[in-house]
Amino acid sequence: MKSKIELNIELDENRIPEKLNWTAKDGGISDAEAKAMLLSVWDNQAKETLRIDLWTKDMPVDEMKQFFHQTLVAMSDTFQRATQDEKMTATMKDFCDYFAEKLELKKQ
Repeated sequence: MKSKIELNIELDENRIPEKLNWTAKDGGISDAEAKAMLLSVWDNQAKETLRIDLWTKDMPVDEMKQFFHQTLVAMSDTFQRATQDEKMTATMKDFCDYFAEKLELKKQ
């Protein structure tokens, strides 16, 4: 069995992303619009992470801050599931709280 995730990026004349769309048919997503994406893959031979970080030029800065906070929280959850390291997960969650506080992302 195979599963496919497709990314389509429209660029302006300076190769700056204007539009991001993605499709994941197994997840019920078809040509959905996004304003930002972070993709990381592990290169086992080189023992390093390869990344693609893209955002459209109309992505608002306040939403980018929210996007990063939510991504950090999700990474903490994934780290916990992958490693079962409760102590480091708690440290990562503390940082996520600090990040949100400093950027005033927490609702009053």
